[in-house]
Amino acid sequence: MCSTVSSSRHSSCCCHAHARWRTVTGNHQMISKIAKDPVTSLYTISIKADQSPLVVDLAGSLVWSTCPPSAAAHSTVQCESATCAMAKEQSPPRCRYVDGGRFWENRQPGSTECACTVHPLNPVTGECSTGDLTSLAMSANTTNGTMELRPEESFAVLGACAPSRLLTSLPVGATGVAGLSRGPLSLPSQLTAQRGFGNKFALCLPDFAIFGDTPVYLSVPDPRIYIDYTTTIPYTPLVTNPANTGGHYIPVKGISVSWHAADATAALPRGGLDIDVRTGRGGVVLSTTTPYTIMRPDVFRAFAMAFDDAIMRGKIPMTTMRRVQATKPFELCYNGAFPMLKRSGYDMPYIKLELGNGATRNWTLFNSNYMVQVEGAMCVGILPMGPRGMPVAGEPAVVIGGKQLEDNLLVFDLEKQRLGFSMLLPYQLSSCRSSNFFRN
Repeated sequence: MCSTVSSSRHSSCCCHAHARWRTVTGNHQMISKIAKDPVTSLYTISIKADQSPLVVDLAGSLVWSTCPPSAAAHSTVQCESATCAMAKEQSPPRCRYVDGGRFWENRQPGSTECACTVHPLNPVTGECSTGDLTSLAMSANTTNGTMELRPEESFAVLGACAPSRLLTSLPVGATGVAGLSRGPLSLPSQLTAQRGFGNKFALCLPDFAIFGDTPVYLSVPDPRIYIDYTTTIPYTPLVTNPANTGGHYIPVKGISVSWHAADATAALPRGGLDIDVRTGRGGVVLSTTTPYTIMRPDVFRAFAMAFDDAIMRGKIPMTTMRRVQATKPFELCYNGAFPMLKRSGYDMPYIKLELGNGATRNWTLFNSNYMVQVEGAMCVGILPMGPRGMPVAGEPAVVIGGKQLEDNLLVFDLEKQRLGFSMLLPYQLSSCRSSNFFRN
């Protein structure tokens, strides 16, 4: 608890948040429910002790939440500590401050003495603020490696305080952001350091997140049979961007589109998707705060030509398939004359992200992983970069967004620096909802 020092003028918090880096008693893996906000298409995780949701941000280096700007409200971390130095290394390189960096300016002298201040970032607006590094109360269900959901356990993580003005464009009711990057103060990294359960976490959007090295059982076509998908899915190495070491980058070397007998390869320049090791620009990165995949203009033009070519050459003879006027924000729309498959939706082209660096398989996007129905048309949920640039830091060549990550078991094995990906689970007659967790 935070002790206070009172005077005739003010009372101020003078205790310090503890950096909980030691393994705690009990190392069961943790699981939390995820929800998708229908207005913003953002994902939230219910992991705070008060159950107020936090936005899931794969690129986020910190956990942050709104805190009352009163001196006695929370504990702080010493500004000269190693933990504070580590936190300051995670500060965003450029951002617009919602308060001019003066969130705590009304605190009395001494109340912020030697308190570690950090810079929480809103991943949607690109705005940031200045706030104390403090201890945030959390709770989550645990699992023992089976399909059994065990009782909740309470714990704490270090996180940043932020003003309510930083919540602009986030889902109604959300109180902050849960950063899931490879950085040392992200939520997965802190849980790994506390609990010693392996530097792994898994996402199955839009339903759940699991932290720790554990099987993930999903049902197969026979609903009575469950298999551990972490042992059957392909894996690709994660790539490190020297300018953005926390980002989850994958080694995409090319993009192709296939439909029926037609194959079309995007005409990209050699190395067009690679990371420039000098500047950090380029590369392909995953994002949960971008609703759709975004491509650099030259990459999108090459992809769009390949997709249109595969559609026109692969369509069934005598059909009326044609390109139609796009509905914003989409650029590629068709008249919807796609045939139906028996069990897995519309018969549509496959988009292949061709992986290198020893990946065990290419990442294929199927029908509902990219197609969006808009006003009677079928539109491709892959967009060109807009005039404001890329929605994530570092100017990547491609940002793989939430639409392409949904119904796809993603296993982030940060010990082995690799990513497991199931690809579209409904195409395999399974789904994230087929887990035994959180069933009503």
